[in-house]
Amino acid sequence: MRQILLIVAALGLCGCRFDIEPRGPVKHESQTIDLDKSERARVELSMGAGELTVRGGSPKLLEAEFDYNIPSWKPIVKYSSSGFRADLSVSQPRGLSGGSNITYKWNLRLSDTLPLDVVARLGAGEARMDLGTLKLRNLEVNMGVGQLRLDLRGEPKHSYDVAIHGGVGEATVFVPKSVGVIANAKGGIGDVSVRGLEKRGAQWVNPAHEDAAVTIRLDIQGGVGSVSLIAE
Repeated sequence: MRQILLIVAALGLCGCRFDIEPRGPVKHESQTIDLDKSERARVELSMGAGELTVRGGSPKLLEAEFDYNIPSWKPIVKYSSSGFRADLSVSQPRGLSGGSNITYKWNLRLSDTLPLDVVARLGAGEARMDLGTLKLRNLEVNMGVGQLRLDLRGEPKHSYDVAIHGGVGEATVFVPKSVGVIANAKGGIGDVSVRGLEKRGAQWVNPAHEDAAVTIRLDIQGGVGSVSLIAE
């Protein structure tokens, strides 16, 4: 019963509504946001249902490719800058419909050069986030129903914090061995497996954390499903 309630709650949070809406041909769109004089940026990603891919390597703040076959699901991209901090959001419209034969995919590339605070709110679907090349300041991922593959392997030059709030599904998180790692990982209804780190009290750490100039601090709270934390 608790699992059913969590599924219903997650679907409610992502704004999904199970009714009929006409499907059309798959539409492909591209959108970019150039870098400006902002010294850092906050990036918010909100996807209710679909397939999300996020990675670095862009010479711009954002390079986005969208594929969708329901006209009202056209992604909403907003950008503003105060001169010091930029705010970028990519969101899926609320009041969505469920059903079959749906195509909804985001392929996003972010800048590797600008310090970023990234927040991802995921509903139902799959998310692959390869963020090891980004200049992360903070990362927060809120899972809904589905699967998350988060890869933080890289060579960060500054310490940062990661918070993952589990939903209903599976989360796999990769972290580099070359920097310090300190992780709090707790499961809800499900399992937590850790590889490449050792248990120290209530935390999982790697040998490099004691003398590391750079440390990744993780707080992982599982929901219903499994959480895997892998250092390699």
